Amino acid sequence: MVSAAEQMAANTSWAALGKATDLRNRIFFTIGLLIVYRLGTYIPVPGIDGAALRQFVEQASTGVAGIVSMFTGGALGRMGIFALGIMPYISASIMVQLLTAMVPSLEQLKKEGEQGRKKINQYTRYGTVLLATLQAYGLAASLEAGDMVTDPGWYFRAACVITLVGGTMFLMWLGEQITARGIGNGISLIIFVGIVAELPAALAQFLASGQSGALSPAVVVGVVIGLVGLVAFVVFMERALRKITIQYPRRQVGMKMTEAQQSHLPIKVNPAGVIPAIFASSLLLLPVTISTFSGSDSAGPVMSTILAYFGPGQPLYLAFFGGMIIFFAYFYTFNVSFKPDDVADNLKNQNGFVPGIRPGKKTADYLEYVVNRVLVVGSVYLAAVALLPEILRTQLSIPFYFGGTSVLIVVSVVMDTIQQVQSHLLAHQYEGLIQKSQLRGKGKARKKRGGPARR
Repeated sequence: MVSAAEQMAANTSWAALGKATDLRNRIFFTIGLLIVYRLGTYIPVPGIDGAALRQFVEQASTGVAGIVSMFTGGALGRMGIFALGIMPYISASIMVQLLTAMVPSLEQLKKEGEQGRKKINQYTRYGTVLLATLQAYGLAASLEAGDMVTDPGWYFRAACVITLVGGTMFLMWLGEQITARGIGNGISLIIFVGIVAELPAALAQFLASGQSGALSPAVVVGVVIGLVGLVAFVVFMERALRKITIQYPRRQVGMKMTEAQQSHLPIKVNPAGVIPAIFASSLLLLPVTISTFSGSDSAGPVMSTILAYFGPGQPLYLAFFGGMIIFFAYFYTFNVSFKPDDVADNLKNQNGFVPGIRPGKKTADYLEYVVNRVLVVGSVYLAAVALLPEILRTQLSIPFYFGGTSVLIVVSVVMDTIQQVQSHLLAHQYEGLIQKSQLRGKGKARKKRGGPARR
């Protein structure tokens, strides 16, 4: 059965979008802030040797630097003020959510409603500043080790750290503003725009490899077909649902008795969305970023050992990446997106129940059992989509980085943003219907009052 939102989306036109003034303002506001973000990726950090950096980027663009640069919208390859991207904020969010699940005081703070949420967000911002400072200093030292600085020293390191930390905090503020006053999730949209902006260059490089003979035409056609099939598979899995039947008994409202109703509780196969893939990628990109800019000769023994075992394509890297995706899929689902206890309490308060299951604790246990089984498929699907391009890239040496996590982010963000646009249009349509009904009611009342009374 088609939902109301899907029916409205089928009838949506540019005229309907033009009449929704609030939605149009939100869209323009979001586009404006994303343009500001893209402009910031071209503002360089002071003290960088531009010629040496360009030469290095040309040499490293066929390596793992292409993946890192794509997640920062090319800012890392140009050493722009947004070179760290939004990853420090995501890493801080991971740590705060983990601590919230383990520390009783933070867990209690989370239950205090809006005030507790603001306090936890403040802790996340403090963690973002700390992580961004550490990452910025490591990147500054790596740039000096790679001879890409005009005047190395403490002055450059201080300027680089202040600039990069300020850029990350500004991006965090942009994301919060987009979420509050724009359309879609601001943090996800910033990552999405960075990936899409680098897609034409990556695609051109991939096609150039086919023209030069480095890749056979069969491989090029196969990759294109595989990419289209991967996008279709991701869309199918992101829309897949497990429906649980919910029964509502007969009840009396005033003098009227309502009939028993039956509904469904939809559980997505992937309730966590793209968050697990983003979390896992943010944890793995930091050592790769530092080693890429510092070079293999200047990397310390600890970093060399880490890269030897956890470099892209290595078995431990693939195992750790897949394991972190599965872990975050379960953790984020049960702590953020779907809490069985809260859902069971809401059903109990609404007099709803699962047929054959007692309300309360039994319903929560049943929901947890169902979600655990569904997540087996959802987490494996996430890990497979993220790891398959990594394996193919290592085995076939394909210099094309739009795959796996990038596909998940792009598809998920597009679907979420379209859904929010549909929700705003549906709300605008309802407001118009209510206003028309009120005007009609006033018109009828005036006609009744204006007519002379007949006897």
